[in-house]
Amino acid sequence: MAKVRVSSLAKEFGMTSKELLDQLAEMKIPAKSASSALEDAYVSMVKKKLAPVIEARSAEIEAKKIAEQQAAAAEEAAAKAEAEKERIAAEARREEERRLSLAAQAAEEAARAAAEEAAREAARKEKERIAAEELEAKRRAVPASDSGSRFRSLLDQIAAQEAVLKEKKEEDAKKKAASASERPARKGRGQRGERSDRGDRGSATNEAPAHRRRSNSAPAVPGNVDFPSPDKGGKGKKRKGSAHVEEDRYARMAREAEEYSREKVLEEARAAVEEASRESTGRRKKRKEKREREAEQLKQEKKLEEAIAQGINPEDLDAVKVSEGVTVAELAEALDVSANDIIKRLFLLGTPLTMTQSMSNDLVELVADDMGRKVRIVTAEEENSFSFYDDPKDLKPRPPVVTVMGHVDHGKTSLLDAIRHTNVWSGEAGGITQHIGASEVMINGRKITFVDTPGHEAFTAMRARGAKITDVVVLVVAADDGVMPQTIEAINHSKAAGVPIIVAVNKCDKEEANPDKVRQMLTEYGIIPEEWGGQNMFVNVSAKKNIGIDELLETILLQADVLELKANPDTFASGNIIEAKLDRGRGPVATLLVTRGTLHVGDTIVAGQSYGSVRAMLDQHGEHKDEARPSDAVEILGLNSVPAAGDEFRVFEDARDARDLAEQRALKARIEEQNKVKHVTLETLFEEMSQNELKELNLVVKADTQGTIEALADSIGKMDQSEVRINIIHSAVGAISETDVSLAAASNAIIIGFGVRPQGKARDAAEKESVQIKTYSIIYKAIEDIDAARIGMLAPTEEEVQTGCAEVRDTFRVPKAGLIAGCMVTEGEISRDDKVRVVRDGVVIFDGEFGSMRRFKDDVKTVKNGYECGLGIEKFQDIKVGDIFEAYKIVEVARTE
Repeated sequence: MAKVRVSSLAKEFGMTSKELLDQLAEMKIPAKSASSALEDAYVSMVKKKLAPVIEARSAEIEAKKIAEQQAAAAEEAAAKAEAEKERIAAEARREEERRLSLAAQAAEEAARAAAEEAAREAARKEKERIAAEELEAKRRAVPASDSGSRFRSLLDQIAAQEAVLKEKKEEDAKKKAASASERPARKGRGQRGERSDRGDRGSATNEAPAHRRRSNSAPAVPGNVDFPSPDKGGKGKKRKGSAHVEEDRYARMAREAEEYSREKVLEEARAAVEEASRESTGRRKKRKEKREREAEQLKQEKKLEEAIAQGINPEDLDAVKVSEGVTVAELAEALDVSANDIIKRLFLLGTPLTMTQSMSNDLVELVADDMGRKVRIVTAEEENSFSFYDDPKDLKPRPPVVTVMGHVDHGKTSLLDAIRHTNVWSGEAGGITQHIGASEVMINGRKITFVDTPGHEAFTAMRARGAKITDVVVLVVAADDGVMPQTIEAINHSKAAGVPIIVAVNKCDKEEANPDKVRQMLTEYGIIPEEWGGQNMFVNVSAKKNIGIDELLETILLQADVLELKANPDTFASGNIIEAKLDRGRGPVATLLVTRGTLHVGDTIVAGQSYGSVRAMLDQHGEHKDEARPSDAVEILGLNSVPAAGDEFRVFEDARDARDLAEQRALKARIEEQNKVKHVTLETLFEEMSQNELKELNLVVKADTQGTIEALADSIGKMDQSEVRINIIHSAVGAISETDVSLAAASNAIIIGFGVRPQGKARDAAEKESVQIKTYSIIYKAIEDIDAARIGMLAPTEEEVQTGCAEVRDTFRVPKAGLIAGCMVTEGEISRDDKVRVVRDGVVIFDGEFGSMRRFKDDVKTVKNGYECGLGIEKFQDIKVGDIFEAYKIVEVARTE
């Protein structure tokens, strides 16, 4: 019968262990301490007796909880009101600041506009002043005289012509008119020339320097007009000079008009050339960008083809892969640079390292980024996995992989039996599934691959693997039991893997079944039925009476159609190892699930540290198969060793590449295992001996499958190892051999066999070496025995046991003995070797030992209940009448937890 500790029962009732012990004492139920165990009969009696107390305490706790909630709600409302008040005040402050800012901006804009207007007015006045000064300078440059009236009119004409150069037609007409009137004027002057020259020679002679000065000083005339001097026969030359002035004026006008037209044409030509150049540059730029895009697209296509050929992700082609904890030398080799460059950068970062020291992930990324290189840090899990890339055109539909998960004894395997029309449950030891099994079922011409995972808590790691290799999870929950711890674990594993969950509410045929309660309980963990507005589909089933099975299968197919599951079957196969074991006649046997490609007999594969060629392939019925396509589960033979459950496998074209990869992984695993050992040096030997007083329990574990070893190791790791360290020094798949016994004898270890038996020679060797061999068929029995051995090796605890009480009736002094108390033993039996505690008015005032114990004149060792005696307390003389002496002992009690 199962027992319940007092501490656990007190926790269940919401009481302290001391309170429950007092209640047990009143009920005359034997219980010494909180670690004492009670029988079921006592537990029922206690529950019945304390039911009113528990209900009253629950009501009190509930009332206190409601009061706390109300107080918290009031406090929260006050905080919200205060926050709202602060928000309104802050909003008002921001509005005022915004108004002031807008006013300041408006004032600044107005000041800027006024300054700009004043600057424009000053500039305009300055231009007018400069123009007036220039006009005055021109006016003063030409002196007023009667003889120079013709030249002033000439200057006025030139200025007018310069102002209206754009009117080309009008200027051409004036030029023709001047040319027509020039001929008769020249003819008339030729007839009268002598007479006029004779009469006016003196005046002409006097005026010549003035003409020359005016012609040289007029800035508006482009080019100087040469007038002859009187010494050189100024008669004919004077007339010739006048005609030359007229010719220069019209020639200059024509030249300026021509220059104006030429400048305009040149400007238009420059604009046209610039526009043509701009258009040409834009076309060249577009053609260049088009060529760059085509080159980039071609590069991406080549990269994609190379990734598909290698069967990896295109993003992984450019990045340099390095493992976690890479050393400086290894990183330098991977990046193909000098190790000194990396050491220099690490020194500048303030983390100087040597070539053999490991680098953190952050340091690796910083150094690689500084060197302009892209790295990808590969974890230990990713290092043993493969990444693939498939062209979407090559993907084809594949069957769904369904994992059945749930709590132990909720009917997972029975449900699969109903689906497969088999009876697997009866063949399992203890009635529970202890291995991951895979099977295929044909439903309406469509195939579904089912993976059954164990429900016992020891198989948490195995359930996690089942959730990661699946497409749909069927969560089985018993309608009469509800949500249990393993149910919650299954939900967490499924959510972590991102897998949709279909809930099968089993055992609905029972009278106490309550499917609605199961739905309500699952909503607390985010599993909400579709009819309640959630995303999870629920089906009520009964595995024993075959109720709701068809509806469950239709729901699975519907979920698979929504997921649109696809895979590439025309490539090298890859997938996961579901289970592996060592068969005596066939050698290592692995059950694997193909997730990509097609596996053929004769293919070379690598799975973890194992490799080999597929010699034979078997389906779930033991029949031979030639190939396995995506979502197929098969057993294969031909590996050199037993792989670990959950390892990824991949087909290699070259057997040597497969062997090299497996050997590299095995070598790295051995190195990591060696690095885990902490070596003791001469300097730390004494410190280790003085401080680390830890005991060790060494185990050699042999099992029938690798998954069982992992589950056992996981359960052992959860035990309390603060005082006793449990070491699995060796674990393997297969029978217990003579070598295992030798290892256990040398290491002072116990051999644990699960599902295997020792060989004849191994049994004899164990008897000879006095090595204990324990074999089990149910895993929790092995765990309980190991836990018991662990508790037996723990240091015992010290507990206080009260032996008796004595009341002080009188006191008197004895020479050389001091103050003696005359006492009556009121409870138990007091011994001379007991410790004593003096209690006065319920308060302990002294704790020590007895100095003397007498009855009448004789020294005695013990005094029983109802007898009088004289007691002396060592090193304590303040004894008063009415004091209570509590005698107790400190005893060592074997640890039970």
